[in-house]
Amino acid sequence: MTTKVALVTGAARGIGLAATELFLERGWQVAMVDRDGDELAAASGTLQGVHPIVADVSIPEQVDRMRNQALARFGRIDALVNNAGVALFSRAPSVSFEQWREVMATNLDGVFLCTQALTPALAETKGAIVNIASISGLRASTLRVAYGTSKAAVIHLTKQYAAELGEMGIRVNCIAPGPVRTKLAMAVHAPEIIAAYYDAIPLNRYGEPREIAEGIVFLCSENASFVTGQTLAVDGGFDATGVGLPALRRGD
Repeated sequence: MTTKVALVTGAARGIGLAATELFLERGWQVAMVDRDGDELAAASGTLQGVHPIVADVSIPEQVDRMRNQALARFGRIDALVNNAGVALFSRAPSVSFEQWREVMATNLDGVFLCTQALTPALAETKGAIVNIASISGLRASTLRVAYGTSKAAVIHLTKQYAAELGEMGIRVNCIAPGPVRTKLAMAVHAPEIIAAYYDAIPLNRYGEPREIAEGIVFLCSENASFVTGQTLAVDGGFDATGVGLPALRRGD
């Protein structure tokens, strides 16, 4: 059997690193992409079957180089995980155009650029694409004018690509995570916000990166061979429970 290869962006930490580790456990090899070279080196240094590539997915020339390096190393790509993203949480009147463009450049343009660049390789393997959106792309909340809009666009872009790339045998799906217990989230979420999330989520807890990774790897696998154009909310039931948190509405 030929070893399958996944290319994961934003792979140096959090969900991207968890997905990388799970792919490896399932016998895949992984091209790990991140713009933070130091973090990427630290994350990839102890892993077997990976190839780290430093690239910014919002820059077309770097995306092309990323693709070329991955194909030169592995010779094929069976799955693309568009996970790289940035977050900006600010009240709507305070968001500058520069901040808006920074979020869109990575969260939306990056998905477009990577998908365009990898489509020929994925057509050869009848591969899969999984885009990482957010529960904020399914439901509006406070402080998320740029972030939520970018993730809503990713969800629709997933459907567009599923409709058009299906004839090539490429499946395109989306994961919409709810709050996830990453180092960044725990650092920036005040205790009041953490408690409010626990109250609002039916499972009464944050998700773990590994739980999001399970959804990603499933959608990239043959077990999801007839699944395309779908958005899977991995959110502990958060999408089912109503509008944004009162604690967020009161805070800055």
